Amino acid sequence: MPLYESSDIKKLKKLLKRCSKGNKNAQEHLYRIYYGYAMSIALRYSKSRIEAEEICNDAFFKWFTKKGQCSNVESFKPWFRRIIINTAIDSYRSKVNQNHLVLLEQIEVVDQAKFDFKAIEAEEIIALMQSLTPMYRMVFNLYVIEGFNHEEIAEKLNITASTSRSNLTRAKQKLRELINDYYYEQAR
Repeated sequence: MPLYESSDIKKLKKLLKRCSKGNKNAQEHLYRIYYGYAMSIALRYSKSRIEAEEICNDAFFKWFTKKGQCSNVESFKPWFRRIIINTAIDSYRSKVNQNHLVLLEQIEVVDQAKFDFKAIEAEEIIALMQSLTPMYRMVFNLYVIEGFNHEEIAEKLNITASTSRSNLTRAKQKLRELINDYYYEQAR
């Protein structure tokens, strides 16, 4: 099944071409079309909606000012996704450099109860993920959602692969704890 209808492909090609020439109206139109897509990715990497909006706006800025913009409709979305993820990583790095790393707290072992994830709304899952520490959230997203391996994550975040593995384990434990707390709260 094609990603776009043929008429959509033609329209998007024209729009991308106009954007690459710096046409502000075309850029604004493309911004409106892809803002929701960009936010859906940025929210997973941020601690708040405001931070996600900053990541989105920075990603769009990079997109519109980047030389040799992507003009291939089929590869456009993955290309833009990569810009958003890299922008989130850059945002994380700048915050880590501004703030000293916080000591990792000990994670309590939680019950391995089976949860019905279908009962949790997407917004609630994002809220739970946003409550993770920035490093846990970043490693979790890059590994679980984006499919990077620990060596790639280590390179992107300037950490070791073993630190990446450790942070992933702790992120999963913390998410289990948060989900467990969520269910207990909902049961009241």
